[in-house]
Amino acid sequence: AYGTFKAALSTLQATLTTLETPKSLAGRTAALGDDSIATASATSSAVPAQYSLTIQNLATSASLSSQAFASSGTAIGTGALTITVGGNSATINIDATDNTVEGIAAAINGAANNPGVTASILTTTDGARLVLSGTATGAANAITVTQTGGDGGLSALVYDPANATTTLTQTQAAADANFAINGFAATSASNQVTAAISGVTVNLLKPTVAGTPTTLTISSDTSGAQTSIGTFVTALNGLITSIQSLTSYDPTTQTAGPLLGNATLQSFQNQLNKILDQVTAGNAGAMTSLASLGITANTQGTYSTNSTTLGNALTGNLANVTGFFGGANGIATQLDTLISQYTQSGGLLDSINQGLQSSLKDVATQQTALNARLAIYSATLTQQYNAMDTAVALLKQTQT
Repeated sequence: AYGTFKAALSTLQATLTTLETPKSLAGRTAALGDDSIATASATSSAVPAQYSLTIQNLATSASLSSQAFASSGTAIGTGALTITVGGNSATINIDATDNTVEGIAAAINGAANNPGVTASILTTTDGARLVLSGTATGAANAITVTQTGGDGGLSALVYDPANATTTLTQTQAAADANFAINGFAATSASNQVTAAISGVTVNLLKPTVAGTPTTLTISSDTSGAQTSIGTFVTALNGLITSIQSLTSYDPTTQTAGPLLGNATLQSFQNQLNKILDQVTAGNAGAMTSLASLGITANTQGTYSTNSTTLGNALTGNLANVTGFFGGANGIATQLDTLISQYTQSGGLLDSINQGLQSSLKDVATQQTALNARLAIYSATLTQQYNAMDTAVALLKQTQT
C-alpha cells in the first residue's frame, strides 16, 4: 500500500519540473513568411517580435576536381599529399598499392587525421575525376593540396593558389553566408545561424529573390504550457484516486482499504488540500487560484479542467500563469517541497518502510522461536504418550 502511494507521489512530482521553472512554460514559436527560404526555431529566452530577413548567398564548402583520367583504376603517381582545411593539415602517403584514382580516394577518406575532406570519384563520358569536398562551410575552410616526393605524378592533384599552382580545378569556393536582418548586414560560416537573434536559430535554405525580404515572426506558444498543465492535473487526479482507494471503506462488504485511518496519509491530504485551495493576492487580472485557471474540484474529489478558461488565461497573461505555478512561492514549488518530504531518501516513507521491515524481521524471529518451542512440546507429548502406552500395556498384562 505504501508502495502504491509512493509511486503516485513520484508520478506527480515528475510533472512539476516544468511548472516550477517559469521559462519552461513560456514557449516561443518562430515562423517565416516563406519557409522555402529559411526555417527557424526559438527558445523560451527569445522575445516575441517581427524581423525582416534577406539572404544574399548561402554558406558553402570548398570543392575541387581533378582532370579526367581514363578510369578509376588509372595510376596517377606516388609520393605524399598534404591537404589543409582552415588550420588543420594532414599528410597522406601514397605508394604503389594505392596510386590509382580509386586508391587515392580511399587513402584520403581513411586517413586517421583527415582535416575535413571527403574524396569521391565522378565518372562521366570523358573519364573519371577525383573530387575533394570540404565537410565544413565558411570562407575559413578553404582547401589547399600540395605534394612532395614520389615519382611526381601527384602534381596532377595540387591546388595551391598562394603559389600559383592549381592543377586541380575549384568548382565551388568556401564562402560565408551573407544575409541581412532588418536591413543590417551579417555573415555566418554556417547556414545554421544562432548568434544573430538572441534565443533564435535560423536555418538558411536559399537566397531571397531580387533581395526581397521575407518576414520572421517570433511569438508566444501556449500549447506546451497547456500540455504541461494538463499532464499535472492528470497526475494529481491519479494521486487523489490512489489515496481514496487506499483509505476507502465499503459498508456493504465491510471491506476497508489497507491504509484506512492512517495518520501519514491523513496528514499528507491536509497539506495537499491546503496548497491546492490557497488563494494568493494579486493585481487585477492576475492568476490567484487554480479556479482562475479553470481547474476546479468535482464531486469525486478530483479536478476537472476547463480548456477554454485555461487557454484564455495562457493567451491573455502567460507571465502571470507561469508565476502562479513557478518561482519560490509557486504552487508547483510548494508541492515539490511537500512530496520530497515523503519520497526522498531518509524521508517519511523510507522511515515507515524501515519500521515495517524491522517488524517483519521481529515476526520472523518470533516465528522461528515459536516453531522451536512447538517442536520441543511435540517431542515431549510424544514421549509422554509412548510412556503411557507402555504403562497401559503392562497393566493389561498384569490384569491378564
